[in-house]
Amino acid sequence: MADQPDILVLNSGSSSIKFNLYEGERQLISGQISGLGVQPHIHLHLHGRTEDLNEDLTAEDGATHETALAALLTILERETGKISVEAIGHRVVHGGVDYAAPLVLDDEKLDALARLNPLAPLHQPHNLAGIHASRTAFPKALQVACFDTAFHRHHPWVNDTFALPRSLYDEGIRRYGFHGLSYEYICSYLQEHHVEAFGGKLVVAHLGNGASMCAIDKGRSIGSTMGFTALDGLPMGTRCGQLDPGVVLYLLTIKGMSADEISDLLYKGSGLKGLSGLSSDMRLLSESDDPAAAEAIDYFVFRIRRELGSMAAILRGLDTLVFTGGIGEHSALVRERVCEDQDWLGLKIDPQKNASNAADISAEGSKVRIMAVLTNEEEMIRRHTLELLEGGAG
Repeated sequence: MADQPDILVLNSGSSSIKFNLYEGERQLISGQISGLGVQPHIHLHLHGRTEDLNEDLTAEDGATHETALAALLTILERETGKISVEAIGHRVVHGGVDYAAPLVLDDEKLDALARLNPLAPLHQPHNLAGIHASRTAFPKALQVACFDTAFHRHHPWVNDTFALPRSLYDEGIRRYGFHGLSYEYICSYLQEHHVEAFGGKLVVAHLGNGASMCAIDKGRSIGSTMGFTALDGLPMGTRCGQLDPGVVLYLLTIKGMSADEISDLLYKGSGLKGLSGLSSDMRLLSESDDPAAAEAIDYFVFRIRRELGSMAAILRGLDTLVFTGGIGEHSALVRERVCEDQDWLGLKIDPQKNASNAADISAEGSKVRIMAVLTNEEEMIRRHTLELLEGGAG
């Protein structure tokens, strides 16, 4: 094995593939293939160069995940010289009950992961499609799955179960939690740079098109707003968040909607987009003068504040609050409104620091440290993949 192995990190969606190429710890390339099967296009950022690469792919090259990865390999070799990818790390949303750590993949494990497709229908099938495609494009590379659920697999039973018959829990109907790679990265960052925050009572708010919050005690997940699927908890860009299950029964029996129609509504037509009737993009909603846009933001903030109180109760206190994710990292408005009038909880935000997106946005005298930290799920996947590669897995 080379001293600095080439590692490719992939995050495969329904019509896109996000990719990052590393030489050891050094990131060489990042980018995305979008519009698979429709108008395939590749955007590629070569670190150290001033200009990005933007190219339309042929319909043939961009028809499927498999053809797109074959085209990507050709482009990477063209732009960097000959590369030899030794391992590929994949983001896989759901690891189910059994997989609580990064995993070297084979046919049997892929079959097991495919059986989890109903638990994450918008993500899991496409994650696995990317894996199958990468096994064809890179047949000699070690293939590693890193799970968004793994970080939460050791949280307490009371946060793992629903008040349903135990037989359903034993079948795997339980609270899994998601965004684990993001939470794991934040914990690793705090452990390295702010050890006192890592060792205390921590709430991380991962706010983006997908949104959740996690209560973490000494680096260990003990509570999450997301549950059996990635629909639960906070409202998101297009997902509903917490919902009375009676609403689903009503849609089925009274409205006569099919399961597919309800799934489409809850996953794609709700959240900020559904509430505003305008957009799922917080930037556009923040700039809009439409009252519905303001109300969508009001609800988003309200739910975060409500869950923050719940997370603090689970932890029996709060030492540090970290905002991360696209909205958490960049929306000073959301951070300010979450923290305003929260003196009872020990939160006091500094308006100037917050407006400048500083890393520490606590005001003087705040009993709770408030931070805005860039997450890096790809880096977490790279680390796990390198560990398995160097450990001789597979």
